[in-house]
Amino acid sequence: MAAGNTVRDAPGFVRMSLLHRSSRRAMAGAAAAAIVLAACGGGDGDTTDVPAADRTATSVAPVSDADDSSAALPEAFATATPLDGGTFDAEALAGNDLVVWFWAPWCTTCRGEAPEVAEVAARYADQLQVIGVPGRGELDAMQDFVDDTGIGAIRQLADLDGSVWQSFGVYGQPAYAFVDDDGEIELFVGGLGGDALADRIDELLAD
Repeated sequence: MAAGNTVRDAPGFVRMSLLHRSSRRAMAGAAAAAIVLAACGGGDGDTTDVPAADRTATSVAPVSDADDSSAALPEAFATATPLDGGTFDAEALAGNDLVVWFWAPWCTTCRGEAPEVAEVAARYADQLQVIGVPGRGELDAMQDFVDDTGIGAIRQLADLDGSVWQSFGVYGQPAYAFVDDDGEIELFVGGLGGDALADRIDELLAD
């Protein structure tokens, strides 16, 4: 990375706003078409990895119809299922810095990055929350992934119907959404790695 550049200057970062449920149907076709560009394969069970140089985040950055982006955040998680069977207060997310990590249980890139994500999440636990949003799989497979990779300390919200991924404009996995306390979002689709993840969190907290 050139001197003076930040992580967000790297290819693959897209600024966006949350998509409200009233607008999701309009995005469905675009999201489905973009799945072929997924960072870790194009559909359930496909574990083909795309080289880092080929990973981008383009064409599906939705624009919210809300006056307040932060108000849309709890709505985006309305259909999510806590993987641990507990409850989840989505309202508490509004107004806080947040990292949302999107992964699939069959994704080899996701599995490889998981321990690094867990380490970074623990390092910044007193400053922001990292939430995992697994999708494109069954609950049992998601739980096995959590157990196998040791990421149980990260709150996991299963997105069984794909609505959370769609709200954030996510079309591939892994993906990361960096949400600031004003509700502004930067989305990265592709493998990021622990060092780059930590650098981007530092930038998020400094804003």
